[in-house]
Amino acid sequence: MIEYLFSIFQDHTLKTVLLGSGILGLTSGILGSFALLRKQSLLGDAISHSALPGIAIAFLITKSSTPIVLLSGALISGWISSICMMSIVRSTKIKYDGALGIILSVFFGFGLVMLSVVQKFPDSRQAGLNKFLFGQAATLLKEDIITMGILSGIALIITFVFWKEFKLTVFNPEFGEAIGLPIKKIDILLTCLIVVTIVTGLQTVGVVLMSAMLIAPASASRQWTDRLEIMVVLSGFLGAVSGITGTLISSKISNMPTGPVIVLVGFALFAFSLFFAPKRGIISRLISNYKNNLAFKNNLKITIRR
Repeated sequence: MIEYLFSIFQDHTLKTVLLGSGILGLTSGILGSFALLRKQSLLGDAISHSALPGIAIAFLITKSSTPIVLLSGALISGWISSICMMSIVRSTKIKYDGALGIILSVFFGFGLVMLSVVQKFPDSRQAGLNKFLFGQAATLLKEDIITMGILSGIALIITFVFWKEFKLTVFNPEFGEAIGLPIKKIDILLTCLIVVTIVTGLQTVGVVLMSAMLIAPASASRQWTDRLEIMVVLSGFLGAVSGITGTLISSKISNMPTGPVIVLVGFALFAFSLFFAPKRGIISRLISNYKNNLAFKNNLKITIRR
């Protein structure tokens, strides 16, 4: 065990991927808690798919494949898609799930068209845009980690600065409006932070799997507690554990993609929580129901004897 840990510290590439996966899991878990509680679990799916055209357009405009350029395009595209979704819901009779489906399909289709345009350029292979579809964590560099760290750090700082406002927006927006808080602007700010979180993870797990990174840790932590503070901290911890554990597993198996393994570890943590959480877990519920039925039968027998 000690030799294995020592080998990890000796491997610079593995250390870089571990750090990036841990940052992604931590941030995704924390921001994903708000998305889950707002009943916007598929928001991450829509925004991650909507980021694809921004990546392609950023490359076409700048002819640069540096992460900061491509992620900036993804950030702008994801932000535009989220604004479009909120505008559709507020100004039409279309429900949230309908608006989400429309935006996801339109932006992702446009992104695939733009990728086909990019592939016609002679230097398209060197750009490496396809790694944003399914992720390629093994290609993370020190510069990528710095970018992820800065974006994630800003998102987390803003989250804790506006903690009370976000909490009120999630649980009681009507009261927030009644006391004069700009709930709509706060809602937009929270959505933008979720967009930033999704964009930082595209290079690690890709467009297709990013929504799982956002929701799986939050869904797992929700099984263990009813308090937002504990849920957010636990979700961030489970997200980081998913990222680090998935990276270590993929590093021990040849030709094993890191992103899908991270998602599978996150699902395993969710499945464990779903069955074994003390109050909400399936097994604890079955035990509780059995005890209640047994107590009811005993009380009924006592009543009949009387």
